[in-house]
Amino acid sequence: MLGVSGLRGIVGQSLTEEVAWRYGRAIGRTLLEWGASRRLLIGRDSRPSGPQLATGLARGLADEGIEVLDLEIASTPAVGLAAKRQNSYAIVLTASHNPTPWNGVKLIRSDGSAPTAGQASQVVEAFKALSDEKPSGDSGHSVLKQAGIDAASDHASAVAGLLNEQMIQSRRFTVVVDSVCGAGGPEVRQLLGRLGVKLIHLHSEPTGRFPHEPEPLEQNLTELADAVRETGADAGFAQDPDADRLAIVDNAGRYIGEECTLALCARHRLREGDLAVANLSTSRMIDDLAARVGARVLRSAVGEANVAEVMRENNATIGGEGNGGVIDPRLSHIRDSLGSMGLILELMATTGKTLAELRDALPLYTMQKEKVPRPDEPFEAMVEKLLETFAGSRVDQTDGVRFDLDGGWIHVRPSNTEPILRFIAEAPSREAASALTARARQALRC
Repeated sequence: MLGVSGLRGIVGQSLTEEVAWRYGRAIGRTLLEWGASRRLLIGRDSRPSGPQLATGLARGLADEGIEVLDLEIASTPAVGLAAKRQNSYAIVLTASHNPTPWNGVKLIRSDGSAPTAGQASQVVEAFKALSDEKPSGDSGHSVLKQAGIDAASDHASAVAGLLNEQMIQSRRFTVVVDSVCGAGGPEVRQLLGRLGVKLIHLHSEPTGRFPHEPEPLEQNLTELADAVRETGADAGFAQDPDADRLAIVDNAGRYIGEECTLALCARHRLREGDLAVANLSTSRMIDDLAARVGARVLRSAVGEANVAEVMRENNATIGGEGNGGVIDPRLSHIRDSLGSMGLILELMATTGKTLAELRDALPLYTMQKEKVPRPDEPFEAMVEKLLETFAGSRVDQTDGVRFDLDGGWIHVRPSNTEPILRFIAEAPSREAASALTARARQALRC
């Protein structure tokens, strides 16, 4: 899988050390075309395939004259922060929420943000142009040099430094965190220790042997919810393997989901005149919360890189996606579960409210997501049918097509990675959201 988020595949099948070598060369060639530094950082999540693939990448980069510095295991936001501070491009080896057989390669720019869609396309084209190339038989271990940077500690310290540490410490919170044996565990321990939080840590060691499906969805977090109830904790937090997404369980042991992560962080950060950015498939909660304080929301195409680009262009205060990925530009333009965790603890401390109270005060919506095999007709023809069906609504065609109505919204878009059509609808009730999806599917006869 190749796209705006980089390369991803199944280790030993579509993703081998040779493929990593070729992708490393593609990145190296592209960086030289951009006039970037001949130095690059590599970090990785905890998957067992990480070291082997890092070696392949480093060999490819070295073949293009790029010096490669190894950050070892570090979260994606930690690598993003290191890239920004070192003014160096970086790579993260991660397949995000995909299970252990998967891994991937994600490029981060020297300003601490994901490449734009256009830049990502340049890397992909360079990779395709190298399809017949094969590496020499020489060992590449020597080309990976120690970076001499403790990216995990630097990241935890940077997050803490943005917060009112004394106020959070005074609340003596108890928090359960499920780090799913990913890269975020060591960073969580450092951050919450500094904030005076009693940590009950599930699956803390970065072994890469995920104890359950690693995507932080409700069905995968029953252990976390039970632990919050049993211990009387103030919050439960779940990370994904590279620790850029955060899902939340409130103090009642109720999974309040990933959509609420951005909403709660925006509620804490936004002030009059501020700007937030969210993608077109993210809940309307953020729009309502922004309107309450006189802030505005801009929408972007789906994908972290697209959100980050709109944020940079408009000097946004906060941004992110409904998958639990929040971007705080004071750190970097990378989604950051530690940053989100810190903001939510600070919100609890400053308001004196429990997570359950904060969740219940958010605007009430229900979101429904469906997908169907993509019809044969061109998407442009489908859009014309939908425009007739939802005539009179506000329309955004930045990514697929989104219709905003007084009672809700629906976003219809073809997948970038699968031959499917996605329907995301949101309304005050499940019935109303289902009705929006039914209208769209009926119009397209699918």
